Amino acid sequence: MAGGSRENPLSRPCLVAPSIRKNVIYICIPAHDEGPTIGVLLWKVRNTLGEFSRDYRILVYDDASTDDTPVVLERYRRVLPLTVLGSREQIGYGRSVEKLLRHVVETASYPKRDCAVVLQGDFTEHPDDIVGLVKILEGGADIVAGVADMKGRRVPFGVKIVRNLSRWPLSTVFRGAPVSDPLSGLRAYRVIVLKKALRDGFGDRPLVRAEGWAANVELLSRLVPHARRIAEIPLEVRHDLRQRGSRFRPISTLMALMKLRGSELWPTSNPQGV
Repeated sequence: MAGGSRENPLSRPCLVAPSIRKNVIYICIPAHDEGPTIGVLLWKVRNTLGEFSRDYRILVYDDASTDDTPVVLERYRRVLPLTVLGSREQIGYGRSVEKLLRHVVETASYPKRDCAVVLQGDFTEHPDDIVGLVKILEGGADIVAGVADMKGRRVPFGVKIVRNLSRWPLSTVFRGAPVSDPLSGLRAYRVIVLKKALRDGFGDRPLVRAEGWAANVELLSRLVPHARRIAEIPLEVRHDLRQRGSRFRPISTLMALMKLRGSELWPTSNPQGV
């Protein structure tokens, strides 16, 4: 994709691999200056999926971090099934997620069974929720979306306001959506869905052009036509566990969502429903 950034020439897989199985969970983590939490998050992913007894790979896109994120990732790369992708110039959340998902499509050996899970790098989304997502996917769903619980503890005021407002001026973002919370980014995707979307409509063209919550909406809308069944599960978003200042910008988030308002986001019918 365009944007002037140069890809890191080394996509470096960890030398320590888990046991070989036929289906793999790819944990995709976009990260920018997440040094205080990325290491703890990676270790928690390891513990969670180790108890779940599934083969897994962790993919982190280091989006031009300026703190010690690269150092932490290098340390964990030696002991986890971790691949680090990245760029020298910041490309943003939306494009980072797309880079990770495209890498999964290129890497996965069993796209009908393998899945990709997108997880934030700031610990606001808990690795334990991965298990619930994957179990529903293994039960036959092609996409499983997390639904954020806004009644949770210490939700930032700006986040509450935008979510409440979006139900009114941005009703078309929600109307017809296959899940009740199209803004949430924590989702599991069967790899074949990603592969079909890239093959049938996009190829080298970007799947995602928006940022933040709008990127989550846009990505879902691209994949819906290729999914037979879409499901959702509740999750708690823990903003109080973030170890840095919030990057959430209410006004810019609303403006980005409003740009999607007139778009043909969702198919006129979803044969499988939620």
